[in-house]
Formats: sequence, C-alpha cells, structure tokens
Amino acid sequence: MPTEARFDAIWSNPPIGIDKAALHELLTAWLPRLNPGGEAWLVVQRHLGADSLARWISEQTDDAGAPWGQIEKVRSAKGFRVLRLERG
Repeated sequence: MPTEARFDAIWSNPPIGIDKAALHELLTAWLPRLNPGGEAWLVVQRHLGADSLARWISEQTDDAGAPWGQIEKVRSAKGFRVLRLERG
C-alpha cells in the first residue's frame, strides 16, 4: 500500500504479543495516516498493556509535531479495553 494512502477509520486488534518496538513501529506506520476527524478503534487486552499503550499513543506526534489525536478508553469488558483515537 502506498505510504501516501489516508484513512477515515482503522479497526484493529493490534498484535500486542509481538516485540514492543515492532508494535510501536506498526502503529507509527498506520495511526498518523488517519484523515482529520478520522478514528482508530483498537481492542487490547487489559493485562497485556492496554493502559500503557493508550499512554504511549497520547505522547506521539506526527512529522509536523502535531499530536496523533485524542485517545480515550471507551469501554472495558471481559479483560479487554476498547480504545478510540480521534484525529484532530
């Protein structure tokens, strides 16, 4: 897929079990490609680092120094968290 491709929505159950650096690289390749107003919905097991992942996402900026967007914990159930990133 071309790197200039942009998205209105991303739905993912990211592969938390891979190396943390590889996970961050994957998310860095996809989440900044959201269009303004776009949303990413991520389902992450709570005990595998959902909260630390949300914190890491909230600290990230794009090439222009703008935050990736607002991250929120939408829901928790049965050991999973649903995170939503809204691109400003």
